[in-house]
Amino acid sequence: MEAQLALLLPVWLVALATPGPDTLAVSHAALSGGRRPGLACAAGVATGIAIWAAAALCGLALLFAQAGWLYRIVTLIGAAYLVLLGARMLRAAWNGGDAAAATVAAGGAPAPAKAFRRGLITNLANPKAAALFGSLFAVALSPHPGLVEGATLALAFAGTCLAWYALLAALLARPRDAVAYRRAARGVNALAGAAFLGFGVRLAWAEAR
Repeated sequence: MEAQLALLLPVWLVALATPGPDTLAVSHAALSGGRRPGLACAAGVATGIAIWAAAALCGLALLFAQAGWLYRIVTLIGAAYLVLLGARMLRAAWNGGDAAAATVAAGGAPAPAKAFRRGLITNLANPKAAALFGSLFAVALSPHPGLVEGATLALAFAGTCLAWYALLAALLARPRDAVAYRRAARGVNALAGAAFLGFGVRLAWAEAR
């Protein structure tokens, strides 16, 4: 197991450090809501990673490879979510409001719960994670890994993900950063909305070609 982790984790850490929708979601949650929403969003992303890793171990990556239409449908649904989220944030920025309140349906849930949900859905919106884990596991694991071996790897990936994004959230939730965000909230929300929309369009375009 140690040898497998030593082989897989460096590749995973490089992928983790590459900015994407997860980074954007955690950053926006920490800047707009503070430490607790930022950490909750990080936990949501990590939960999504655990789900994708477990799904890859159960053969989802192979299913996606054999049923391209299914992968395409999942990808387009995820792209639609990112586009919708970006559009809502842009609209909130245009109206001068706080996108964090405008992009989640009302229901009385506390901000951390909303942030967790956004982190989870943002991560699950990109099925490329299943393909990544599938390729990593195919290289490093036996064709039929045991339950303990698979669970250990999934937890290792989720744990490193949580640590990385929790650190990011803690850094961005500092008081001086919160003050800077309040001064430039409208512009930051507009940039974040445009980025989410761009991620969604790029994801859909990659499947449409």
